[in-house]
Amino acid sequence: MATQKTRFGLSCAITTPMREGGSVDLPRLVHHARHVLAEGCDSVTLFGTTGEGAALGLPARTAMMGALIGAGIDPARQIYAGIAAASMNEAVEQARIALDAGAKGLLVAPPFYFKGVSDEGLYVWFSQFFEKLGASARNVVVYHIPSVTAVDISVGLVQRLKTAFPGLVIGVKDSSGSYANTEALLKAHGELAILVGDERQLAKAVRNGAEGSICGLANLVPGLLRPMVYEGKDSPVVNALVDEICSHPVLAAVKALVGHIHGDEGYGAMRPPLEALDAGTRKRLFAAFDSIKQAKAA
Repeated sequence: MATQKTRFGLSCAITTPMREGGSVDLPRLVHHARHVLAEGCDSVTLFGTTGEGAALGLPARTAMMGALIGAGIDPARQIYAGIAAASMNEAVEQARIALDAGAKGLLVAPPFYFKGVSDEGLYVWFSQFFEKLGASARNVVVYHIPSVTAVDISVGLVQRLKTAFPGLVIGVKDSSGSYANTEALLKAHGELAILVGDERQLAKAVRNGAEGSICGLANLVPGLLRPMVYEGKDSPVVNALVDEICSHPVLAAVKALVGHIHGDEGYGAMRPPLEALDAGTRKRLFAAFDSIKQAKAA
């Protein structure tokens, strides 16, 4: 019997709280994950760009998965895991940690060290990755974020992957920042879950068939994002918040604001080589954030 497809919805590209020195602060991670799920997120995505995933080794990933599951967060419904590695072995091990723990699926970035690679080379890499994972592989969202990886995921590559691995490749997260690219993905691959990384383009994309988002702003205002994801409603407040955050180093700004909403500066530390915002910048950012949100309330 055919079953109705479940909408992807809203996933928080959750920040990774760090202690000074770079170890992961698991209690703060659990607290924040519970918060965003209670405020409207359908799932959390660990180890994404906003979560500094490319800087997190295998022990940290194991501990983070274990902490969320131990806190009662259901991995089969509520946890996706980002994969970001330059080597095949590392990518496979990252994936196995998540899949063996029961994660719902994977957000898989292409290998990012070598530039100017072809669709053929990427197709072979993804194919080998899936084959090495074997039967455990499930629910893969291909991650297109060329501003970070400098590697493009083309519409044609997605076609080859979804054809070769039906039912395994379920979606594409488009963090290109180009609505024309999102539009091309929707036109060619509308049966997949096309997800939008730039929250300013989210509502329009949803009205044209996108299934939601894995995004950093979900750390801060999931309640404002949910109508965009499920109803395609525009939000000038969300647009203004994104503009403000993007005027700073984005990862550090999101982390600082997570601390602001929890009243806990301990959320702001970054893992080197990234740096936290200085006190003056944080103060200005918090004032702007509060002012934009108050405009919504008014």
